[in-house]
Amino acid sequence: MALRRSIFRKLLLTSGLLVGLTLASADFWLTRYTSDRERSLVEQQMARSARFIVPALITHPPENLQKWADEADSELGSRVTLIDNAGVVMADSRHDPETMENHSARPEVRSALAGRAGADIRRSATLDIDFSYYAVPLDLSGHPHSVLRLAIPLTQVGASVAAVRIAILRASAFAALVALLLAYMFALTFARRVRRIENYAKDLVSEDYSGTFAADGDDELGSVARSLRTMAEHFRRMLALLKQESSRREAILGSMVEGVLAVDHDFRITFYNQAFARAFHARVPAPEGASMLHVVRDPGLRDLLSRVIKSGAPASQRMSLINAEGRVFEVQSAPLREGGTVGALATFHDITELERLERVRKDFVANISHEIRTPLAAIHGYAETLLEGALEDPVNNRKFLEIIAAHSIRISNLASDLLTLSEIEAERTQLPAERVSAIELVENALHMVETQAQEWRVHAFLGTADDVYIAGQRGRLERALSNLLMNGINYNRPGGEVRVDVRRVDGAARISVSDTGIGISSLDLPRIFERFYRVDKARSRKTGGTGLGLSIVKNTVERAGGWITVDSELGKGSVFTLVFPST
Repeated sequence: MALRRSIFRKLLLTSGLLVGLTLASADFWLTRYTSDRERSLVEQQMARSARFIVPALITHPPENLQKWADEADSELGSRVTLIDNAGVVMADSRHDPETMENHSARPEVRSALAGRAGADIRRSATLDIDFSYYAVPLDLSGHPHSVLRLAIPLTQVGASVAAVRIAILRASAFAALVALLLAYMFALTFARRVRRIENYAKDLVSEDYSGTFAADGDDELGSVARSLRTMAEHFRRMLALLKQESSRREAILGSMVEGVLAVDHDFRITFYNQAFARAFHARVPAPEGASMLHVVRDPGLRDLLSRVIKSGAPASQRMSLINAEGRVFEVQSAPLREGGTVGALATFHDITELERLERVRKDFVANISHEIRTPLAAIHGYAETLLEGALEDPVNNRKFLEIIAAHSIRISNLASDLLTLSEIEAERTQLPAERVSAIELVENALHMVETQAQEWRVHAFLGTADDVYIAGQRGRLERALSNLLMNGINYNRPGGEVRVDVRRVDGAARISVSDTGIGISSLDLPRIFERFYRVDKARSRKTGGTGLGLSIVKNTVERAGGWITVDSELGKGSVFTLVFPST
């Protein structure tokens, strides 16, 4: 609207000024022309009158000049003055000649005394009125080289000029009104065309605008409108391409598992994706112009990006970022050129799980090497002892063979547990599950450890027994329960108990295995499900434990869609609770 008002006002004011100046100039020149023409006509009238009265004046007696002047004035309507060759006024029809000054210096008189007609326009000193004077030379009786001067007051000319001026002003006012009306219509039409172009240009920035624009007129403004329409079509195509490219980029970056961060040369954030926001708990979308330190307060990352920006070469580094809850990332950074400056683009590959698996692998190799080395060393030592002569010793040879057999069984159990654990973890898809009675599973597991319980004098029994069913592989579930029962027996005291309760709680099946054994310290609780981790290492090896039982239990339960919890107090026993979805 401001543009419209400005253009409309300027066009209207300019047109008004042009009309005003044109009409004022016309009035001025027409008025001047009329005034000059009226004066010329008056002069011509006086010249004709002079030619008419000169013959009669020449023959008139000199003593009656004043009377003749008065009569001529009444007939002609002009002031009549007779002047001798010395400039003395002899007669005047409108003033006493005796009181009039010498007229020899008057321009028209001076011309007539020189023998030619003269004319002048000036204010009369005697009558204080503007007159148009006309003088001709003549010879009177007794007064040779005299002058006849006629004068007409300019009030008559002014009245004629005023009448003409009024007519001109009326015509000018009408013409001005018509011209201003036309100018108003032109300015309004022009402003509307400009406003349509302006509105069309403003609407182009709207993403959902799909209107068209009709360019009217073959003038320059129409050419501008057509050019704008052509530009708009190119603009829409470019906008569609940019939107498509932006959508592709957002889809690609949004689906990436790796976090992506882009910063400028001042470490202000220009972009990051969803994965980065999730890893560093940042809000989406990225705050425009925010400093990187507001999101990632890590000097190592800043140093890496700073090196990339300064050198203009890619770089990578493995680092643990505090803002990401201590997770480990392989950060690859490359220079990002935007305009005339260089920023940096960083990609965050989360290798926390790889680090953990690498650590687990190293621990696993170390643990299994340690677990196998001890029985192998024992087998090797006793075998050498038997080969060196102890085989013939009837007192010790059987004992040595029993030790070799026990360590062989230990290695076999270790291999069996490793194979079971590997099979569970290697399964890519869930095996078909069967509907199994929880009470039947517990009874079978109790039967499997009955001999061990009698040997350790531990009472293992089924307590609460709700009729619930769970889905899973029967063999693996029985193995998991037997492992828990064996732990409860092996780490118990003589005369102790291992109780199993089966309950239905909130639609879920809960199997609790509680014992009255040595318990587990709060320091050991977080790690008891790790491979080869033992609470009491000496007693575990003495009972033939491999350190893999609880790890097998945990993996088996989770494969069946459940979870396991443990509550324990040192010296008072432990309670392991298996929770499964009820079927």
